[in-house]
Amino acid sequence: MTSHPILSLENIYAGYSHISILKGVSLSLHSGQVYALLGPNGGGKSTALKVCSGQIKPNSGELKIAGRSMQHATPDALARAGLCTIPEGKGIFPNLTVHENLVMMTNTGIALEEIKTIAYERFPQLSTRSTQLAGTLSGGEQQMLSMSRALATKPAILLLDELSMGLAPIIVKQLYEIVAQIAEEGIAVLVVEQFARTVLGVADTAGIMLNGQLLAEGLPTEIQHLLTSAYLGIKPNTL
Repeated sequence: MTSHPILSLENIYAGYSHISILKGVSLSLHSGQVYALLGPNGGGKSTALKVCSGQIKPNSGELKIAGRSMQHATPDALARAGLCTIPEGKGIFPNLTVHENLVMMTNTGIALEEIKTIAYERFPQLSTRSTQLAGTLSGGEQQMLSMSRALATKPAILLLDELSMGLAPIIVKQLYEIVAQIAEEGIAVLVVEQFARTVLGVADTAGIMLNGQLLAEGLPTEIQHLLTSAYLGIKPNTL
């Protein structure tokens, strides 16, 4: 990992209308790092991700990419700076085929053949589904397609919101193995998850969010202990 963060939040306060959600959140992400942001629903995880992606402007604090302030940047500007988000519920067009979903990514200026190579080498089973409507794929295949579309933009930073939602544990494990491979290639990955077990297995750093604050940050082994004993009340064998 490089010594300078590729993405950082510095003392962020943010929310919706008059509702305050984030209360002084600071975190940093380095190239090649997987950072797992964990905690129960309503803790502020997804709000933090929306601040990172420019969907929510903070009331105070600063968002930086590679040391450069992106405080007032639009989501498009952040995307051009190398940030890509896979939203909760998957970022695909369900009424288009797999092939057509990939064609849509050519508007980024990348050739279709290169996009297909990125998608099909990473997820070979998608090549056999190229003419199938994306909405008829299994949940895991839809997430694979969503990840393929994101990786086609050649991001420096990948934001993942609840990757495991609605998926069988074996599929989640496979997807997080891909996340680990992506990080090994130098892409920084910030993962928001409610369920911790699999993501902690690939994370370099993990943080716990509760009531809009980052209450703890450290190695996955340290954070798992805190999740188990202090915050979520989950027994070790169910994490």
